[in-house]
Amino acid sequence: MIPVVSFNEGDDPLGLMNHLIDLGISCMEVTLRSDYSMDAIELLNKNKADDFLIGAGTVISSDQIDQLAKMEVDFMVSPAYTPELINAFDSSGIAYLPGVATPRDIVEAIQLGLRHLKFFPANLYGGVAALKTYAQVFPQIEFCPTGGIDEVSSKDYLEIKNVFAVGGSWFQKNYQTKR
Repeated sequence: MIPVVSFNEGDDPLGLMNHLIDLGISCMEVTLRSDYSMDAIELLNKNKADDFLIGAGTVISSDQIDQLAKMEVDFMVSPAYTPELINAFDSSGIAYLPGVATPRDIVEAIQLGLRHLKFFPANLYGGVAALKTYAQVFPQIEFCPTGGIDEVSSKDYLEIKNVFAVGGSWFQKNYQTKR
């Protein structure tokens, strides 16, 4: 499970990280969707346990990749990719997960040598049924679906043989509800 989270100024990134650790979760993907995102990543990186991974999501430019590399994030996730973006990811030396949605995206990713992909937005591109089909058509590819997945549906995704993880925002929503 990969909690996909978004922070704004005034949020409690450290509280959420500790909540995730209490749940046995060892990572989080902080989306770059607000002006506070980079500050939140920096705060989390300075205060995390050695075995907790902080990643950045919604990475869409080489400038972001350069900045995140300097911050020493553990992984990066993109909703899509271009060859230029893949080159920047490769140059960073940091693990990354580029996003795909269609068979064409997947074939292009295979041609670039990629084998682990984000399937996004899963809920709009066929969800579980699409990934079951992709398992037959692209058996060499493993996916991390995100987008429109909740705690209940995540179990259906995790049962698919070509799914290695599931990302979702329900962890943060549940944490905010409990506060």
